[in-house]
Amino acid sequence: MNRDHIKPLFVVAGLYDGLLGLIFFFAHPSIFAFFEITAANHPAYIEFPALLLVIFGAMFFQIASDPKRFRFLIPYGIALKFCYSGLAFWYEITSEIPFVWVPWAWFDLVFIVAFYLAWKTLSGNAKAA
Repeated sequence: MNRDHIKPLFVVAGLYDGLLGLIFFFAHPSIFAFFEITAANHPAYIEFPALLLVIFGAMFFQIASDPKRFRFLIPYGIALKFCYSGLAFWYEITSEIPFVWVPWAWFDLVFIVAFYLAWKTLSGNAKAA
């Protein structure tokens, strides 16, 4: 990965997760109604993960501010993206999941690859492409 692409990558990731988190925190009833998804039995089951996305969004902005210095945080971002995409794909394969969740799993899969390439590039052991 080209080092010049790393900062923009994490800015995009920060915007993506931060905005998704805020949207789901404030508008989850409307989103669930629109997509005809059964809501959780308590809003906290949606609001808590939504706020976690906002926190991860802030972490991605922190990484973007100085990718080399904050390289150690990138595996946490990879883990976040793996948890979501892994669960979404697992339920898509083994049972069912509302389709609205699947495209985001694909986006997260792309982020996993990009984050890993950024992490390797910043290690100093990988050549910048």
